[in-house]
Amino acid sequence: MNSYPIRIGEVERDLKVVDVGGVSVALLNLLGDTELTEAAAAELVKRMPEGIEALVTPEVKAVPLAHAMSRLTGIPYVVVRKTAKPYMVGALSRSVISITTGKPQDLVIDGADRPRIEGKKVAIVDDVVSTGGTLNGLIDLLHEIGGEVIATLVVFTEGQERDDVIALGHLPLFPAGTEQ
Repeated sequence: MNSYPIRIGEVERDLKVVDVGGVSVALLNLLGDTELTEAAAAELVKRMPEGIEALVTPEVKAVPLAHAMSRLTGIPYVVVRKTAKPYMVGALSRSVISITTGKPQDLVIDGADRPRIEGKKVAIVDDVVSTGGTLNGLIDLLHEIGGEVIATLVVFTEGQERDDVIALGHLPLFPAGTEQ
């Protein structure tokens, strides 16, 4: 299998199946795909619970999704970076392991973004949740800052379906070598 078909709203795509080290995944890449990103944002906004005051997203691939959702709702968003930057003051970080990286990476919230999260009801926005490593790190980080995570909104779950997230669909995992 070289690709896996998906549909979001009226938008259809064939996701390329790629090996990420011991397992293959249907790679969802929203970067540069405005039509798919806008369709996913519109569908996720329909499923958002009331009361969300901030959207929080990890960089990089989910940033356009959070931006589109922010534009549709007027709710501001915060990007959690993967490296500390010299301009950050009072940054908070967590180390996590994601299925797509397979190695430790940092999640870093700039101290300047803390007031946008502290004491607020927040929703985590991501493209795909698989093992939950990034998601759990984000939740811990947001709780430490004083944010109340009331929803996790993702385009797809992957591997196992999860009842702790709001998702538009589910992507299976494939045996390594499936992409060939």
